Amino acid sequence: MINRRKSKQITIGNVKIGGDAPISVQSMCNTDTRDIAKTLEQINELASAGCEIARLAVLNKDAADAIAEIVKKSQIPLVADIHFDYRLAIKCIENGIHALRINPGNIGKKEHTIKVVQMAKSHNVPIRIGINAGSLEKEFAQLDLPLHEKMIKSALRHIEILEDLNFYDIKLSLKSSDVLTTIKAYQEVAKIIDYPLHLGVTEAGTLKSGLIKSSVGLGTLLSQGIGDTIRVSLTENPVEEVEAGFGILKSLDLRKKGINFISCPTCGRTQIDLIGLAKKVEERFKNLDLPITIAVMGCPVNGPGEAKHADFGIAGAIKEGYIFKKGEIIARVPEADLINSLEKIIMETYSQVK
Repeated sequence: MINRRKSKQITIGNVKIGGDAPISVQSMCNTDTRDIAKTLEQINELASAGCEIARLAVLNKDAADAIAEIVKKSQIPLVADIHFDYRLAIKCIENGIHALRINPGNIGKKEHTIKVVQMAKSHNVPIRIGINAGSLEKEFAQLDLPLHEKMIKSALRHIEILEDLNFYDIKLSLKSSDVLTTIKAYQEVAKIIDYPLHLGVTEAGTLKSGLIKSSVGLGTLLSQGIGDTIRVSLTENPVEEVEAGFGILKSLDLRKKGINFISCPTCGRTQIDLIGLAKKVEERFKNLDLPITIAVMGCPVNGPGEAKHADFGIAGAIKEGYIFKKGEIIARVPEADLINSLEKIIMETYSQVK
């Protein structure tokens, strides 16, 4: 059981972040926000995958104008990602955005910051301060300090700006493409502030390398009780980010969404296309939201015993396989029928339970 860091709770749309709320999974659309139809299509895809909050890039006035229609039709809360232009932040708030990602020290004159904060306060719109190691302000970048300490100094400066305006509806992220820098930044800032933390390793890479970096970075922090909402940044379809996010949380027993899938790594005893079978089983059941473990094992000699903790499973043999339940073999099935037979047994079991 992981003891989570005590953090202040904020609300984005209908999603609570921090406090005792479940750790939420976010992603970011890669569409042109001005294209309302395509952006909504991707938001729907993300929502179907379980995404709980989506972020949109707002690069100009046309994108800010599009927010009004997108918010009306979105199934999940939306965050406007804005750099430098305070007018875009104000327009997005007017158009119903649920939260902002903006650094208050980077939007020009103090009166601009005041206008944005006043609007955010009056519309109950939280602000995420997003610190990225690669875009630190010159005054912090030039300091003779470890990078994670520079990031924290920048974060505290931005927090101070908001707090001086009596604004406390804040969430913070401190992202680096370097995993250890990211871990150190979050570990240290978690000791200083009680605002909810948005975790992520930025520019993590493509599916394989990005998953490795994000799993190590986010997994380390989450296992220490640090983190209230996460995004797995991948150079990939954003839906993959959502699935990866829930996978990381599920591996730490922090979220229960979907099945728990396990499979053995193959060995010389394997007499079936285990890799292909495992991929097909995982794909077939990826949207099954039941609190069960499904195993795919390479042989009937050790498989059922090694995976006896699994609720259901398949053990491969020569051109056939055995279906087992809690370590006991309950059916012998031709290879071509394995997945359908497994699904039928699972569905029959849970229809009886209901």
